[in-house]
Amino acid sequence: MTDRCPVCEQGQPSLFQTIKSIRYNRCPVCMATLMAPECRLNSDDERAVYALHNNDPHDSGYRRFLSRLTGPLEARVPTGSRGLDFGCGPGPALATMLEEAGMVMSLYDPYFYPDTTPLERQYDFVTCTEVVEHLHQPAQVFRQLDDLIKPGGWLGIMTCFQTEDSRFANWHYRRDPTHVVFYRQSTLQWLADQYRWTLEVPAKDVALFQKLKT
Repeated sequence: MTDRCPVCEQGQPSLFQTIKSIRYNRCPVCMATLMAPECRLNSDDERAVYALHNNDPHDSGYRRFLSRLTGPLEARVPTGSRGLDFGCGPGPALATMLEEAGMVMSLYDPYFYPDTTPLERQYDFVTCTEVVEHLHQPAQVFRQLDDLIKPGGWLGIMTCFQTEDSRFANWHYRRDPTHVVFYRQSTLQWLADQYRWTLEVPAKDVALFQKLKT
């Protein structure tokens, strides 16, 4: 029997599609699409794929890609705010861009910046760029992110939203073997409702959540 959904921890996912022996399930509660655990890469193979990513902070094309998040975030967060780039990868380009805009940035990545000291405080904003699709235990991480954000603070996420099921098998995003969770906009709205965040989608595949003040 399939375990509870790792995103919402409520639904009982069932088979959605099997593609070249890789099983994908769908949660009926939050509508996340999930690679079956037995089909995931091990941690060493995952790290090897991540190390191939070219996150050069001086690459103009990559900076344009990241600006879909940094632009809307800078419009909402005052200069001098403290932020955490959660899952920053081997080349923290997004943090570099935000520092150039006057923000004070900390870094955390379980593989490349594993010091957990930055996880011991709260921030005005937290960014997760191309991170949440890799999470094996997303609900646990979303609770952690909620704890890291001050009341009234922001969480910025970039991930390709899943849309048409008919395109899933050939979707480039699915073909990355480290991508194990796929979120619809409705999935992100479910998360916002669960954690008492507001949700805005200021650009394609960008979600900006604001934690409500208590």
